[in-house]
Amino acid sequence: MTTTFAVTWDYRCPFARNAHEHLVEGLRAGADWDVRFVPFSLGQVHVKEGEPDVWYDETKAPGLLAMQAGLVVRDRLNDSFLDAHIALFRARFDEGGDIREPAVVAQALTSAGVDSDAVFAEIADGWPLELFHKEHDMAAGDHNVWGVPTFIHGDQAAFIRFMNRPKGDRALATQTIQRAVDLLAGWPELNEFKHTSVPR
Repeated sequence: MTTTFAVTWDYRCPFARNAHEHLVEGLRAGADWDVRFVPFSLGQVHVKEGEPDVWYDETKAPGLLAMQAGLVVRDRLNDSFLDAHIALFRARFDEGGDIREPAVVAQALTSAGVDSDAVFAEIADGWPLELFHKEHDMAAGDHNVWGVPTFIHGDQAAFIRFMNRPKGDRALATQTIQRAVDLLAGWPELNEFKHTSVPR
């Protein structure tokens, strides 16, 4: 039976990277999941009172670039999305790139077999920013989302932080995500479960 759920992301968050690597490896392994990838802006969450929203602040535009690129691939080049999605996370965390820079985003897209010029042309049309704004607001408004990665199943939503990466282990990835979704869907009474220390 297919499990349907959504997960938020922002390419600037290492915990989103961990979760989405598990998601992608699980999907590649054939996990019976129908996943909606939902963009969420950590920059918008941290806008101070009296400051303009990131959607309307030209000084914040570079910080929205990679997310818009991911949205273009998600909605226009879906067959390439998983590869591009991971490539954009990799550019930020494994390669130490500044994903506010168009050249860094372009290289990540190209490494995933995506025509970066076509993606940037779509971004120039304006619709990816509008969609980013809309989906962010829906997640915040409908489910009180405040961070990434937040898993959403029906009317339940939970921020979940995975400390490990799958490192190509698809069985581990599938088990990790399935456990999280089963807990979210099957035990909504559990509101918080957090270790008091993290092994180093």
